[in-house]
Amino acid sequence: MIEKRGVKIIHLNEMPYQDALELMKELQKQRIDDQIPDTLLILSHPEIVTVGPRATNDGITAPDGYPTHPVDRGGGLTWHGPGQLVGYPIFKWDLENENSVAAIISIIEQWIIDTLKSLGIESVRDDRMQGVWVSNKKICSIGLSFLRWVSRHGFSVNISTPLGRVEGLAGCGLENDTTTSLARLGHQITIEQFTQSLLNNIQSVTNRIIEED
Repeated sequence: MIEKRGVKIIHLNEMPYQDALELMKELQKQRIDDQIPDTLLILSHPEIVTVGPRATNDGITAPDGYPTHPVDRGGGLTWHGPGQLVGYPIFKWDLENENSVAAIISIIEQWIIDTLKSLGIESVRDDRMQGVWVSNKKICSIGLSFLRWVSRHGFSVNISTPLGRVEGLAGCGLENDTTTSLARLGHQITIEQFTQSLLNNIQSVTNRIIEED
């Protein structure tokens, strides 16, 4: 029988990125020491572009007019802002089939794919970059950082972002306008609908059961 584990869900609404970063670091320490269960933070950020090591090493910068913040997760530039759902899984990844970073990324991708499917939206992986794609456009970014196989950072899903903001940012190896939102692709769903579907699918994909308060 596949082991299942409890997970606590924390809804934070909108939170400045720096505040979320400090919270993630503290929760990661607590999870390593088994002081807390696996924990999923669900939130959004005021507009910010996070700059990962790959972007820094390649000399890739955000266009003028975009606030930025350096991060230690994998990847390059990632836009955050209104109309986007952000999920930060502070998980201890040691269940069955969680034996590599690639496997963990694949689990998160499948979680998003199944969530979108339950909302009537077909999505796929794409060899160009990890994440989830709809109609040949990237709508979900994934980037994690690990300490003793406990993760911080996570995923972001562009649901109804301001027109042109995420589209004006070139990710690592991607052209401008490759990343977009579900709304721009004609899918009219709310963040609340997506969040509920995401939580409905957490057990079947991640083998984690939501703990009631």
